[in-house]
Amino acid sequence: MIQPDYRVLLDEEIWAYMDRSDSFYPPDAVSLTIDQQRAVYNRMCAAFHQPHPDGVRTWDVAFGGVPCRVYEADTSAITVVYYHGGGFVVGGLDSHDDVCAEISAATGYRVISVDYALAPEAVFPACFNDAWAAFQAIAAAYDGGIVLAGDSAGGNLAAAVAHIARGSHDGRIAGQVLIYPGLGGDRSKGSYITHANAPQLTVADMEFYQQVRSGGVPPVADPRYAPLHDTDFTDLPPTVILTVACDPLSSDGEAYAAAINGAGGQAHWHEAAGLVHGCLRARVMSRKAGAFFDQVTAAIGAVGAGQWPAISTG
Repeated sequence: MIQPDYRVLLDEEIWAYMDRSDSFYPPDAVSLTIDQQRAVYNRMCAAFHQPHPDGVRTWDVAFGGVPCRVYEADTSAITVVYYHGGGFVVGGLDSHDDVCAEISAATGYRVISVDYALAPEAVFPACFNDAWAAFQAIAAAYDGGIVLAGDSAGGNLAAAVAHIARGSHDGRIAGQVLIYPGLGGDRSKGSYITHANAPQLTVADMEFYQQVRSGGVPPVADPRYAPLHDTDFTDLPPTVILTVACDPLSSDGEAYAAAINGAGGQAHWHEAAGLVHGCLRARVMSRKAGAFFDQVTAAIGAVGAGQWPAISTG
């Protein structure tokens, strides 16, 4: 297969972002020790971190025994439970701190970021158990609707929580917004083949993270691990999946939306051209990434308000 020409597919702003990102977190980061990976990832996140919008209040508190950070820009009946990306190996409350603050400012919703346990110290299902425990405690602590959201690995956890939460919590989950999530799709086709060696995330990188997350033995047919491996896609909340074209994970969004819609639910998948995995961090360097982040916040706002369709791609 002819490899994509990323010099054509990606514009100068995205290349400038990738060059800066790579100067902190190199393309071969998976060859480093876990401690080294976390150190360079944390430095990269700190370098890109943006000041909080005016009026956003934050504090740290545990929910269900899991460290969390709360963001409030206004009094709101809607709570966004946000799970950060990082391959289940890196990331935490600081890595996506500005993203969560900006989501709160843009929507007016309360946002709670969940600092779930990372591998290899805590292999699956520890990450899901933390995600679930925090979700249950947050639902008990706050009335009103809940939007599940997350990027990459966090998108996986948000969807897994949605699957396990079906039939409970009196319909309080208003919806889920998943940002370039890894959902356990078919690696023999689609973007897994076309963009197997994409900048910022490769299929080989994904294999590394899967081995670390699972302790070497990935579970089979467990939707807590891979939501696309579920056999039942009924009764899931309204779902928006936002992916980017130059990313091996993009086909997961297409497959997940098709599964939910095929089961009679509501799901919308949108793939943004000219962007790479992890591009939330590029939102201040790239007009395309900024527009993508605006779609993320608009989708969260619409889902929380019960509006469908929840995204405009015009």
